[in-house]
Amino acid sequence: MAYHLRSASTPSSPRSNKAEVEEQFQSLSTTISSPSATIGMMCDGLRRLGDIYSCIEKMMCTTSSQVSLCQTLQRLAVEAELGRSLVVLDLCNGMRESFMELKMTVQELLLALRRGDDVSSQVKAYVRQANKVQKQFKKISKKTASDKNDCRVVMLLAEAREITISLLEFTSSILSKQVEMPKWSLASKTFQRSKIVCQEEQLQALEHSIGDLESGVELLYRRLIQNRVSLLNVLSS
Repeated sequence: MAYHLRSASTPSSPRSNKAEVEEQFQSLSTTISSPSATIGMMCDGLRRLGDIYSCIEKMMCTTSSQVSLCQTLQRLAVEAELGRSLVVLDLCNGMRESFMELKMTVQELLLALRRGDDVSSQVKAYVRQANKVQKQFKKISKKTASDKNDCRVVMLLAEAREITISLLEFTSSILSKQVEMPKWSLASKTFQRSKIVCQEEQLQALEHSIGDLESGVELLYRRLIQNRVSLLNVLSS
């Protein structure tokens, strides 16, 4: 089920925005922890994260938030969060490239299957690429910890950053399980047309899903950039 933030045309207070964003965080956390989570749910989660970052940006542009963010102690917290956000930007950029490579690997697997070739090498390539995506998270696990802060915007940005990393990591875990070596290597040596057709459909669906993930991460990347620009404008005002 998709969840949507309020339309920008609907008047709302910073306090109600905060409550709404917190509700979205809780919903996303539940999705990530669900054993039945799917790639489609992760695609929806990326879109919802983009909406969350847009909502936080609106909050930081209010007069009260700008005054708070520019106070000496809060300014230091904002600058620290700006630094940590670079880690997430790098991660999103890496994920975009990885999704492109995964999609190309799936396309190669699909072509090999249609030709009736042994697809073992393509399956191994997919597994390697999926594992490569997961390795990205081992490099950032110790770089994103943040201190407690009583500034509403900084706190929400920190929470959004943490849920973003969790969602992307969970997405990579789901992708790594989409193609299993024993099943595909065995099927590639059979001539049961119905089984091959079924696998073609699975691969086409996987290719489409990875494309959706790629678009979702691209949108999230742009929203993160917009957030950084807005924060930097507040600090320089």
